[in-house]
Amino acid sequence: MKTTNTRKWLELIWVTKLLERYFDGRATEKEQYTIEQWNPELSEDIIQDTLEPNEDTERIWKSIVTELHLTPKAPEKKTLQFYHYAAAASVLLLISLSILFFKHSDQVEPALPNTTIVNSKPVTAGTNKAVLTLEDGTEVVLTDQTNYKTNQVQSNGEQLVYNTSATDPNTQTISDVKFNFLTVPRGGQYYVKLADETEVWLNSESQLKFPTAFVAGQTRQVELVYGEAYFDVSPSSKHAGAKFKVYNQNQSVEVLGTAFNIKAYRDESKIYTTLVEGKVVVDSKDNHKDLVPNQKLTLNLLNNNVTIANVDVQSEISWRDGLFYFKGDSLKDIMKTNFEMV
Repeated sequence: MKTTNTRKWLELIWVTKLLERYFDGRATEKEQYTIEQWNPELSEDIIQDTLEPNEDTERIWKSIVTELHLTPKAPEKKTLQFYHYAAAASVLLLISLSILFFKHSDQVEPALPNTTIVNSKPVTAGTNKAVLTLEDGTEVVLTDQTNYKTNQVQSNGEQLVYNTSATDPNTQTISDVKFNFLTVPRGGQYYVKLADETEVWLNSESQLKFPTAFVAGQTRQVELVYGEAYFDVSPSSKHAGAKFKVYNQNQSVEVLGTAFNIKAYRDESKIYTTLVEGKVVVDSKDNHKDLVPNQKLTLNLLNNNVTIANVDVQSEISWRDGLFYFKGDSLKDIMKTNFEMV
């Protein structure tokens, strides 16, 4: 019984050590693969190789004992005596994992090459939070506790709505177009209605560049600089046949009037486009693909390969309702989910 429990706690400490090495960039190629494609059978091989007490496990265990103000018993033949402290250590282990995750998740992630990103100030906690960057560079912090209003745009703290009548699109020229940025930080989410009445929901750690008004007859263009967004596009029939395009650095999505989701985070090597209703055309270098509802297109940025699969679209867009769907996801993808701890 003692041997079984000892091994269980050695495995838990091993997981802590492995995550620490992974976030610090010290993990081996095999260890990185284990974290990113978590599989109990695969990890068992590495556990066998690294489970014996060593300097790292001793250090982690001593820190647990010190934190709990415990007095550990002397080790017996390289086998650490964890059994007596199992319940208390498990609690601290969970706390340690949380500290490791949030300590490293706060680091600034590098942007993709040639991508313009507006740096935004941190905002206070809350589900609805974002930073609006105006055309002159002014930054407006948007939270549940703030209201913002001009003759062109207003926010009640939960959404940002542009006034469709503030500017006559028939008098607008391309040179008149001004752009705003909406940046959503980690743990945030925000809704914006553009000047053409297209609705956009931005997920955590995302940035959208968009015009404050559109030019009549010209293609309506916005840029998902990075992150994830759900679009419910105002149909072209309301805008003299003008198409709607969503760009990012690696692809463009052209629509006539539809609902779809794009996921293009900076630290991922793939871009995912999921069509909920209508029809879209996805262009990326030499690829030109049409999507029908309930299909997801995956663009691999490393080799430019494109795959299309049928999916449950509700699981793809559940984040809009504050829900997280992890079926079949790797541990790496789950750990990147930007939910907040309450």
